[in-house]
Amino acid sequence: MIIDRIERAQRYYGLNEGIERAFRYLAATDLYALAPGRYAIDGERMFVIVEQYQTKPREQGRWEAHRRYIDVQVILAGVEVMGYAPVEDLQVTEAYDAARDIKWFSGSGDWLTVPSGAFVVFFPEDGHMPGLATDAPATVRKVVVKIACA
Repeated sequence: MIIDRIERAQRYYGLNEGIERAFRYLAATDLYALAPGRYAIDGERMFVIVEQYQTKPREQGRWEAHRRYIDVQVILAGVEVMGYAPVEDLQVTEAYDAARDIKWFSGSGDWLTVPSGAFVVFFPEDGHMPGLATDAPATVRKVVVKIACA
């Protein structure tokens, strides 16, 4: 898991080609002009999801993890709390759904307040609980780049 400001994204280019490509796409694209939806960058190898939603109370959140994709989540507007825990510290509540590339968990972890202009990278071994409110539900606009790793 990585958390940082989007203006420092170049620091992470050396991690892997997909992460560099994702950050270059984010830098070259007017993300605010994109309507909510899914946009292909490289078919199923890399795509972006633009979301706008109301954050929810922590008790309504669910731990999740992915096998096939690395998530690069960028907050464009608003503030969101995200949970983080290594998947080996969580308990499986629903079997892996290959069609949706998701596995659900229960357990506990750490909480990150992610403001506008920040990004978080979640790898397959990183359980995460996105979309949580700070104090009260608020509108968040977020971009998630899905990078195939398997």
